[in-house]
Amino acid sequence: MAATALLTIGKLSAATGVKIPTIRFYEQAGLLPAPPRTASDRRLYDDAALRRLAFVRHARQLGFDLDAIRSLLDLADQPDRTCAEANRIAEQHLRDVSEKIRQLKALELELSRMTADCAGGEVSACKVIEVLQDTTCRHH
Repeated sequence: MAATALLTIGKLSAATGVKIPTIRFYEQAGLLPAPPRTASDRRLYDDAALRRLAFVRHARQLGFDLDAIRSLLDLADQPDRTCAEANRIAEQHLRDVSEKIRQLKALELELSRMTADCAGGEVSACKVIEVLQDTTCRHH
């Protein structure tokens, strides 16, 4: 595979689908190394930066937080290490996602009950308003 030319931030953005401000944020957050700059101070990105940004984008799409991504990138930078830590990070994320799904299902059930009980009459008898005014509701 031949090396491609260096990319400006705009071309890197177009190639990865990551917005320019987000690329700058990832640099500030330490997820992307600071790129070399031209004499006119334009950032230039190589293939490694493109691959790394694609990794970050995919990890974000899967819902990993920045700390987990930082750890995964650190592991990716050390290919001779065991993948046990990467698996541990993914398993923890899976547990978090499963808990969010459980919470969303409880929310869905409560909203279904709330809307099904609505008689469509006046607000004074509105089940939606009544449930929302009940601060003891524990379906969250």
